[in-house]
Amino acid sequence: MSYVTVVDAQLYFDKRLNTAAWDTSDEQLKALENATLIIDRLAFKGSRTEESQDNEFPRDGDTTVPTEIQYATAEIALALLDGVDPEIEYSNLNMLSQSYSNVRSSYDRSIPQPHILAGIPSAAAWRLLLPYLVTADTISLYRI
Repeated sequence: MSYVTVVDAQLYFDKRLNTAAWDTSDEQLKALENATLIIDRLAFKGSRTEESQDNEFPRDGDTTVPTEIQYATAEIALALLDGVDPEIEYSNLNMLSQSYSNVRSSYDRSIPQPHILAGIPSAAAWRLLLPYLVTADTISLYRI
């Protein structure tokens, strides 16, 4: 089950530029479902509203999925449809240079991008997800 429907994702993309990968695909639902799986691998603040629910959202008593999570799902789906593979991106973190014919690219990999480390293929989606993520300075307390 995806965090956003194909119809709602289309409404989001209708307001965006550079969505050809989405607009021409017949695998939109599959991409949204994969995007949801990618998001659900992250560590989020709070807890699921119902322990039995399939996905990580809604959380903390909410009954709906936050708009930012829906948009992040759409952004990741677009990246996946555009051919971005999170596994290849992660593997490329150690690449120092790349060349094709006479064109050469070099990247500073000394500071890896956090969204790539987290397996998120879209920087835009990462920015939408950040407020919901557990950070290194977050402490969880549990009553036993």
